[in-house]
Amino acid sequence: MFEISSAQLLREFITLFVVVDPIGSLPVFYFATSSVAARFHWKFALRGVLVAALVLYFFLIAGQVVIEAIGLRLGSFQIAGGIILFLFALTMIFGPSKPAREIEEAEHTDLSGAVYPLAIPSIASPGAMLAIVILTDNNRNSVSDQLVTAGVLGVVLLITLLLLLLAARLKRVIGTTGADVISRVMGMILATVAVDSVLNGFETLGLFAVHG
Repeated sequence: MFEISSAQLLREFITLFVVVDPIGSLPVFYFATSSVAARFHWKFALRGVLVAALVLYFFLIAGQVVIEAIGLRLGSFQIAGGIILFLFALTMIFGPSKPAREIEEAEHTDLSGAVYPLAIPSIASPGAMLAIVILTDNNRNSVSDQLVTAGVLGVVLLITLLLLLLAARLKRVIGTTGADVISRVMGMILATVAVDSVLNGFETLGLFAVHG
């Protein structure tokens, strides 16, 4: 029933893990919950992940339908999406860390911070939305393969929830600086995935064949 290979499954997991960036969301969670009682942190984490899941699964189900409805070619979207993912990766590598971008919003929002900035744009980032649309290509992948992608996304979101629930313990182990370093390494991986998406877009448009 499921035609996806183990290598492709691993690639999808790595791609989604990188763009969702659960570890990179930890500093945002720390700041967003700084004024929230510790007993509510689990509710804060759960709400953030659930909202992010709703957004990401919407793009998984309807993202390509919207693209096709407005007459865009998938190859063009793959190229544009790959370029945007690459720029997104560069901000992860060279730009300010997530808390530097979002600390001002996170410090004073109480439980509302579970939606912004934790769920959006930290977990359900623009890069994650684009990556999901690219991975659920109706022209390349069967429905069963897309169900696998949905399952992989669910696993990544569960990992994100688990890390947020363990945030207090993880803070003592890796700290904010450690999370920032890991996020930058993930940015390098995402840059590679983005280049691959651009090459696939050229191949989809028939401009040249990609081998290897």
